[in-house]
Formats: sequence, C-alpha cells, structure tokens
Amino acid sequence: MQKFSGIAPVVERSGKTMWVHRRFACPFFARQTFHEFAGSSLVFSAWAKAYYKLQRSRGKGHQAAVRALAFKWIRVLFACWQTKTEYNEAAYVETLKKRNSPLIAFMMSEPVSTT
Repeated sequence: MQKFSGIAPVVERSGKTMWVHRRFACPFFARQTFHEFAGSSLVFSAWAKAYYKLQRSRGKGHQAAVRALAFKWIRVLFACWQTKTEYNEAAYVETLKKRNSPLIAFMMSEPVSTT
C-alpha cells in the first residue's frame, strides 16, 4: 500500500550516484489522501506530533516529515485492518514505551497543551 499510494520513496542508483525521489506513477488521490491525513493527525495524536518533530530535528523539511509520518500511519492502519481491531492511541503509545522508541523522549519533552 505504501508503494501503491506513492508515499514510499523511490531510490535510484547508478554507479556511485544515488537519487531519492517521490513515486511519480501512482494514484494522485491516494497519495494526497494519506499526506493530508498525516498532516491533520499532528493536531490530534501525540505520537504523530512527536514523530514529526523527530523528523524535523533530523533535518527533513515539512513535506518530507509529513510523508514519513504518512508512511508510518499506513503501517499502523494496515495492522489494524489485518487484526480487525480499532485504532487505540493509548495502546499504541504503550507499545512504543515497551519497545523503547525514541518517540517517547520527544513526547515527554513537549509541554502538555490545555486547549
């Protein structure tokens, strides 16, 4: 699904040169849908916001960070589809804690919003 929707990056290599770009031959609407979903999840999901900030701290631009987040969201949603379960933010955060994810440090360093 990641490749089909165009969210997965394409790596081309020739000799000593390497070029990474977005997939051009894909359904535009599917790519746009996942990209917009990931962007809007920044407001509602603590781990998504932490993942976005982690990508930005690694030097990625806004669009690249949102694409990386969309890539991650596709994996989460696909796992929910396979197991036929609803998405549970608290359960996912607990899984991140068990796996000692670097996202937990980013989530804890962020002040809690009361709005």
